[in-house]
Amino acid sequence: MPADPLKFAYWVPNVSGGLVTSRIEQRTDWGYDYNRELAVLAENNGFDYALTQVRYMAGYGAEQQHESTSFSLALLLATRRLKVIAAVHPGLWHPGVLAKLGATADHLSHGRFAVNVVSGWFKDEFTALGEPWLEHDERYRRAEEFIRALRASWTEDRAELAGDFYRLRGFSLKPKPLGTAGRPHPEIFQGGNSTAARAMAGRVSDWYFSNGRDVDGVAEQIADVHDFASRAGRRPPKFGLNGFLIARDTEAEARETLREIVARADTEAVEGFGAAVRQAGRSTADGKGMWQDSTFEDLVQYNDGFRTGLIGTPERIAERIVAYKRLGVDLFLLGFLHYHEEVEYFGRRVLPLVRELEAADRTGPASVPAHA
Repeated sequence: MPADPLKFAYWVPNVSGGLVTSRIEQRTDWGYDYNRELAVLAENNGFDYALTQVRYMAGYGAEQQHESTSFSLALLLATRRLKVIAAVHPGLWHPGVLAKLGATADHLSHGRFAVNVVSGWFKDEFTALGEPWLEHDERYRRAEEFIRALRASWTEDRAELAGDFYRLRGFSLKPKPLGTAGRPHPEIFQGGNSTAARAMAGRVSDWYFSNGRDVDGVAEQIADVHDFASRAGRRPPKFGLNGFLIARDTEAEARETLREIVARADTEAVEGFGAAVRQAGRSTADGKGMWQDSTFEDLVQYNDGFRTGLIGTPERIAERIVAYKRLGVDLFLLGFLHYHEEVEYFGRRVLPLVRELEAADRTGPASVPAHA
C-alpha cells in the first residue's frame, strides 16, 4: 500500500453540462466565476489537484467549453496551494510550444502547473480542424513522443529529438520550469485503459489515470502498468483512479440520486458519445481500450465514474476509498453532481474518515471491508 496519504483531485467543470450527461438538476456552472470560487473551496477542503477538461468542439452534452490551458492558469492565479492539471491534445499542440507555456505558468504559480496528455477520442475535433485522425495505437505512439519532447524541452539545455511526429533541433527553452526535490519539471499525467496506454505510462509518464474501475479491474491494471515500467527499467508511475462521488447521509438517498441521474439521462447524447468512443478504441491491437465494456449507465458519467462505487454514506465511501489505496491507488479524481455543496460535504464528512482509516492502517493490520 502507498505510504503517503491519498491525494485528491477534482474534474474542473469548465464545459457545460456538468459531469453527467443527464437532464437532472445540476447546480454546477461552467463559467469562470463559479470555478474560481470552487477552486478556493476545493483547496480548503483537502483537494490537492484540479484537472481541467479539454474539449474544442461542441457535442455529446457539452455545448460550451473553456480552453483548458488558459483556464488552468486562471485557476492557478486564484489559488495558493492547489495544483492545476491542464489537459492537452498531441496533434493539436506542438510540445515545444506547450513547454514554453508550461514553464511560464509554473513560474507564475510557484510550481503548481501540471499537464495531462490526452491521446484523443473525439474524431470530429481533429477532422474539423483539418488534422489527421490516427488509428488508436498510433495516437498513443504520438502521445509518447510528445511526452519525450516535452520532458526534454523542460530538462535539457539544447533538446534534441528526431521522431516520427515531432522534431527538436537544439531547442533551448529558458527559463526552465521550477525544479524542486522530487519534481524536476511539471508533473506529466496521462490516461487510457488500453494496452498501448498502459505501456506508454510504464515507459514515460509520472502519473497514470484510469477510468472508473472495480477492485479487480484496478488490481489488474496496476500490475500491468508496473510490469511495463519494470521492463523499461524505471520506477512505475503513480496511479490515479476516476470516480463519481455521491455521498449522502443515508445509503437510500445516495442510491436514489444515482437512480434519478440515470433515469433522466440524455439518451441521444449518451448513445452518440458511446458510439464515438467505441469507434475510437475499436482499432486497438488486442481489442482492449477505454469504454469497450461500458454499459449505457456507465456512459452517463462519461469516464465510467459510477463503476468505482463511491456511492453511499460517508463511512461506506471512506472504506471503499481506502480499500483501493491498499491496492496501490495514489490519487482519486472525483466528479460531483452539485460541486460547491458536495466538495464542502466531502471535506467535512468523508475526508476525515479516510484519514482515520489511513492512520489505522499505519498502526495495525488492515481490517476494513472493501464493500464490493
